[in-house]
Amino acid sequence: MVIMGSNMAECHPVAFRWPMKAKLNGAKIIHIDPRFTRTSAVADLHVPIRAGADIAFLGGLINHVLNSERWNRDPFFREYVSNYTNAATLINEEYRDTEDLAGRFSGLADYVESPMWAYNAFVGEYATGSWQYDRGDGQAGPARGTQGQMAAGRPAPTAQTGETPEGRRAGAAGATGGFDTDYDALVRSLRTPPARTDPTLQDPRCVFQIVKRHFARYTPEMVEQVCGSPKAKFLKVAELLLENSGRERTSAFAYAVAWTQHTNGVQIISCAALLQLLLGNIGRPGGGIMALRGHAAIQGSTDIPTLYHSIHGYMSHPSALKEHETLEQYVRAETSPTGYWANLPKFMVSYLKSMYGAAATRENQFGYDWHPKIVGDHSHMAMFAAMADGRVRGMFCIGQNPATSLNASLERAGLRRLEWLVVKDNWLTETATYWHSAPEVKDGTVNIEDIKTEVFFFPSTQVAEYEGSFTNTQRMLQWHFMAAKAPGECRTDTWFYYNLGKRLKRAYTNSMLPRDQGWKNVLWDFEPDPGTEPPYPGEPDALKILREINGYYTDRPTEHLPGFAALEHDGSTTCASWIYCGCYPAPDQNLTAARNPDPPGQSGAHLGWGYAWPANRRVLYNRVSADADGNPWSERKRWVWWDGTKWVGHDVPDFAVTKPPGAPANPAAIGLDALAGTDAFIMKGDGKGWLFVPTGLVDGPLPTHYEPAESPVRNPLYPEQQSSPVLKYWRNDRNRLAEVGDPRYPHVITTYRLTEHYLSGAMSRWLPWLTELQPELFIEIGTALAQEKGIANLDRVRITTPRAEIHAKALVTNRIGVLDIAGKRIHHVGMPWHWGWMGLSTGDVVNTLTAFVGDPNVSIHEGKAFTCNVEKA
Repeated sequence: MVIMGSNMAECHPVAFRWPMKAKLNGAKIIHIDPRFTRTSAVADLHVPIRAGADIAFLGGLINHVLNSERWNRDPFFREYVSNYTNAATLINEEYRDTEDLAGRFSGLADYVESPMWAYNAFVGEYATGSWQYDRGDGQAGPARGTQGQMAAGRPAPTAQTGETPEGRRAGAAGATGGFDTDYDALVRSLRTPPARTDPTLQDPRCVFQIVKRHFARYTPEMVEQVCGSPKAKFLKVAELLLENSGRERTSAFAYAVAWTQHTNGVQIISCAALLQLLLGNIGRPGGGIMALRGHAAIQGSTDIPTLYHSIHGYMSHPSALKEHETLEQYVRAETSPTGYWANLPKFMVSYLKSMYGAAATRENQFGYDWHPKIVGDHSHMAMFAAMADGRVRGMFCIGQNPATSLNASLERAGLRRLEWLVVKDNWLTETATYWHSAPEVKDGTVNIEDIKTEVFFFPSTQVAEYEGSFTNTQRMLQWHFMAAKAPGECRTDTWFYYNLGKRLKRAYTNSMLPRDQGWKNVLWDFEPDPGTEPPYPGEPDALKILREINGYYTDRPTEHLPGFAALEHDGSTTCASWIYCGCYPAPDQNLTAARNPDPPGQSGAHLGWGYAWPANRRVLYNRVSADADGNPWSERKRWVWWDGTKWVGHDVPDFAVTKPPGAPANPAAIGLDALAGTDAFIMKGDGKGWLFVPTGLVDGPLPTHYEPAESPVRNPLYPEQQSSPVLKYWRNDRNRLAEVGDPRYPHVITTYRLTEHYLSGAMSRWLPWLTELQPELFIEIGTALAQEKGIANLDRVRITTPRAEIHAKALVTNRIGVLDIAGKRIHHVGMPWHWGWMGLSTGDVVNTLTAFVGDPNVSIHEGKAFTCNVEKA
């Protein structure tokens, strides 16, 4: 197991039990991290790395693997890659790689701002036509659907896998005034010729050769220069991965926000996926890539999203900036004619029926016109940049503490311009009290009298004070039960939203305005049954909400849907979230509450414990746990296989159950019928795992090392292209960036978490036993830097960036230190970010140091790699 971008032992200690158990059974643990942590202490190998250099390290592993004797000698790797990835696919002849264009891909144009996007400052934007597959006869256009070509800043949702009986008709897309178009005809009209391939993998335009050339410069020497990782340790990681991958062995990666919080965070994860595909570690037990979630239900909040750009089940949010004006246009734009996303119309119509109930009919496109449309980037940073410009009037802040968040002084400036703010939390947070206790108020920079915001605080229950469901790292839904009632006027989040929704429905009851018809018709009835005593007055029935998520037959609401294969496009099924369909298949079968582990000695799938979407499947794309003929690669690691008539195994097969492994693709078919018996990645239109990503990402089809937006060195790989040419940067006087190598900010800083505190500390810093364990903000610095600056352990130090200055105690240690980067000695420092001015333990806000700069795919900030100065205070 490679743990990279995570301090799993301290930040996910319960989950870390399992790697430790594996270690007792002989597994090797590798930790790649800027700091030597408790994870490093129990790892077999710790490798230091500069924050923000992950793609260089992973790219070096890819280069080493492709050129290794073991990879080229063992037929397993070539069989896996040839059958299950797009290695053989030819790319458009107009494609040019970063190797050809000094660090840029073909299609880059300067970004031109429009008024609608004025607060969203991109550096540039790619036109991705040249990245597409070569389909012969002049058709090299983009793949369609949720994997389709996306303009910068309009990200595609993540595709997840599903299942359906072969040959099932999916939905139908309709024209204005209805949804009556013949679905088969519509989807067939979206088909493009199959991509050209070279099974020998020799054509210079095939993906395999493009990947080899792209990563050729990522040598061990270059990795050492870019990452500061000793060459010998890098090579040891590469050899351990090769030794533990193949027919008989698999290796896993685990990461957390130290991979995501970068201007190329999505590409870091994509790079790991590329490596794992090359090693045959995707879709097999003991393999894969685990995103370690920091909350019990963060996975659930992306599945049933609090995100702006997707709706339930990772469908694209209808957008005013795309061809989404009618339901038919939406279906045409978002449906892939081949692969499982061909069923998107069934998912979408069932979702609209869940939204609008009986009012959603064929004649009104199932209420599609009532559904909100996004008009740009509504992510956290974009929203607060707009707020600081006075473009946002009010905000509901629930389960978040932006007064201590990214570039916190800028976010507080935005909060001061609101007319109203609702905060719902367990205790009074910094966001609830910024108007009288923020640093700029305390030092007199801002006058309380000038803040016109009306702030409302709603006391919230803790999670053990109500019942509901979690969805965790492995996509498992688990029902939790109420352990105790909350004190006083505390209420649950479900109470808050449910009663707010009822009030809004009442407010619009008599409105005849077209824009208000959605609220008038929204389906919103989760009242407890008569005679049932809810835990709090007005509390909705949580199981009725779960029923709505799972779905039911529209004309038989008490008959729950057994799974998403039952969904239809004609309005006969109602289902809020297709990927969760099947978790509550009957009123007396709440599978999320199941607690039945496997008996000792069985497979370890634990299909009776909770419910893992989709379809209770524990390993995604598990068809590839068998070879092209359907036989397990290994008897020891057999998982899913072909028994001669169907796919069987320890897990729910992630494939058309009766499709033989030797079945050819049907070039005239749609959906799963268009895929061959070896096209295992059924959420992709070509059924392949993508080494090269032709569509769906806005910053390149292949991962490329770019320096963070703030860096002490020039990019050693591509000196002419310092940072990602399409990163997001919100230009603002409060959001200045340091120039490359600015001597005023010479050190690399990363932020991190502690076991004893949680997020901004809004929960944990109110608990005396936790504040006693970690009572004070500190900065971790190496002994060499401490000697240079005359800083002793526990001295008070000042930390500065172009945006802010804060103070903390020094923790002088050998666990973090000096790295040799591009011929320069670079000091690395780290800070936990759990403090603020509320609670029993208080301290400066570390996120004040960070910048509004982010990834162009998902708008996440770069909080794990920027530059600073450290001085004795």
